[in-house]
Amino acid sequence: MRVVWQLVAVVAVSAIGGRSATAALDRDPWLALAVGVLTAVVAVPVYGWVVRRTEHRPSTEVARQGAGAALVRGTVIGVVLCGAVIANLAFLGYYTVDGLGSPSGAVGLFGFMAAAAVTEELLYRGFLFRIIEERTGTWIALTLTGVLFGLAHLLNPHASLVGAIAIAIEAGGMLGAAYIATRNLWVPIGLHFGWNFALGGIFSTEVSGNDTQQGLLDAATSGPALISGGDFGPEGSLYTVVFGVLTTIVFLWLAHRRGHLKPRRRRTERAGATTATLAR
Repeated sequence: MRVVWQLVAVVAVSAIGGRSATAALDRDPWLALAVGVLTAVVAVPVYGWVVRRTEHRPSTEVARQGAGAALVRGTVIGVVLCGAVIANLAFLGYYTVDGLGSPSGAVGLFGFMAAAAVTEELLYRGFLFRIIEERTGTWIALTLTGVLFGLAHLLNPHASLVGAIAIAIEAGGMLGAAYIATRNLWVPIGLHFGWNFALGGIFSTEVSGNDTQQGLLDAATSGPALISGGDFGPEGSLYTVVFGVLTTIVFLWLAHRRGHLKPRRRRTERAGATTATLAR
């Protein structure tokens, strides 16, 4: 039953908060900021509470101690990665800036991206990855959640199969590896937020084919879809895939050094775990 209760709690917060943030973004940027930040703030303790109640353990993956520093580290990594991709596109002439865009749009996107980063990480890394890893080990869990994360982006307005595959590899792998290396959700939340906000809120590019509003800069991308990402945005770019894979490798190396990689369980171990789960 713990799987059911955790899934219901995370999906409910994600659905309510996500729809509210989206609706607010279309109406007023300051309202979007308030709703988005409120969603992010509320979602974490809800997740922590349901994990403590259903698993009878401290929710260490969202522990407050060290959360601020981990969140900042992840955000910085996300912004730097995004800046590296944009710099390469600009060097080729595929990203140009015509001036100041919409500071108020950036404000709204800050709230929207905060809500998206927190709720998606709680769902995909906090819930799905962790539950799957318990039964199959790290590598299968990383692969499956990466694929699911990519497929989920096919629902976006300007989605493409190439973009979904790129998301599965670069983001699903990187965010999962960030969780494995740190065994907390703060770094992947920060990384997710830093990347998304920089991409849409600062550089004003399309984010995952979402028909993203203009951010801080009045900018445009061009060039072949393989390099620029086309209508899906830079996340569909070969540059993003390369940088994402390299970052994933670094996180997995750290995970290996820290002993955070979990092997696939034997059948008898899985049976024992299933019995214990049903008994709760």
